[in-house]
Amino acid sequence: MIGFDRSLLIPLLLLLGGLALPIEAQQTVFNVPSSDVLGKGELYFELDAAFKTNDQETVGRFSSFVPRIVFGTGNDIEVGLNVTGNVQPGEDATTLVPAVKWRAYSSEANGLSVVVGTSLHLPVRDSEYDVGNYSYAQASKTFKTGTRVTAGGYYFSESVVAPDAQRAGAQFAFEQRVTSYLNVNADWITGKHSAGYFTPGVAFKLHPRVTGYAAYSIGNADAAQGNHFFYAAIGINLR
Repeated sequence: MIGFDRSLLIPLLLLLGGLALPIEAQQTVFNVPSSDVLGKGELYFELDAAFKTNDQETVGRFSSFVPRIVFGTGNDIEVGLNVTGNVQPGEDATTLVPAVKWRAYSSEANGLSVVVGTSLHLPVRDSEYDVGNYSYAQASKTFKTGTRVTAGGYYFSESVVAPDAQRAGAQFAFEQRVTSYLNVNADWITGKHSAGYFTPGVAFKLHPRVTGYAAYSIGNADAAQGNHFFYAAIGINLR
């Protein structure tokens, strides 16, 4: 990371918002947005936890909690709000992240879908920028085996994931339904910045309305020096 103070890495890791991997339609796979969209009137709440249990050079011991709520407005659109930057030890860098996603195309016949979306990053305190943005466009292909692959591009405005710099690149996701209760999935955001991670994991149904998540994020840069951490979450379909 060019000109990057490593003491800033942990707060920056959390500016993107929660990690998520619902088996049914929700907002993301892990970091990469899912091509699913909540139906009109559907409401989903999630609490994400990221944590590292040991001290290493790049990322030391920490824990963070990110609440998220997502609402389906109809017309293949969903809106949501994350509250990020709640990390200990150290000072919180609380950021409000409202997001919108639109499924512009979907066909069950050929298994293709296209989604576009954007989110605003509105720091409440302890930030080097006043407002930021993450935008993306991607396409997904679903196969009869229960496999879905996603590929697209992203853009982060200045200082959201890299100090005093914009970032753009590719993002990918792989989703494999194992049973009606279990998914084995992974996603990857390219680039050497605070959002650049490969994240494999699982999602599992605890109840028809409750899903649990477990994953591990591995940094594109400095993984051997400690740039990796655990992730767990619980999501509830409220209606």
